[in-house]
Amino acid sequence: LSNYYKSGGRSCRYRKTSQGLSMSKFVTFGEIMLRLKTPGHERFFQSPTFEATFGGGEANVAVALANYGLDAVFVTALPDNDIGECAIREVRGFGVDTTRIRRSGDRVGIYYLETGANQRASKVVYDRATSSICECGPGDFDWEEVFKDAKWFHITGITPALSQSAADLSLEAVKAAKD
Repeated sequence: LSNYYKSGGRSCRYRKTSQGLSMSKFVTFGEIMLRLKTPGHERFFQSPTFEATFGGGEANVAVALANYGLDAVFVTALPDNDIGECAIREVRGFGVDTTRIRRSGDRVGIYYLETGANQRASKVVYDRATSSICECGPGDFDWEEVFKDAKWFHITGITPALSQSAADLSLEAVKAAKD
């Protein structure tokens, strides 16, 4: 990580400490999905089983930051069911702050992964319509509280592309981060 980052058009400098960067809060926002992968290099439906884990770009960034010993917060929406709770436990297990995850909606987005072999490319199928984050909109998160003491906000172009309400929510988040 560099000593300098851009935030809201202003240059931010992080002090070096004996542990690396001084403790600054990094906020990431996006969808975490249930990842169902075929075993080994098997194709879809060659096996009666899938390996289940979780994944998502913004969650991965939060985990990476936490692995570097930085204060990372992951913001998303997940259903209030066992699958949502398992996703939260997974991210929290890497030292990421999950207290800003909203519990709403009925489902977690899913992606199916078929790992490629030799000349056959990997294949991904997404099933994320009507997932919890897709149904969230402006006013569903207290951004002032989320960004309290935050120095960095990470969002990708994927989140606003999920649905119109997710796009409106993403714009609200970016505007709040800039303030």
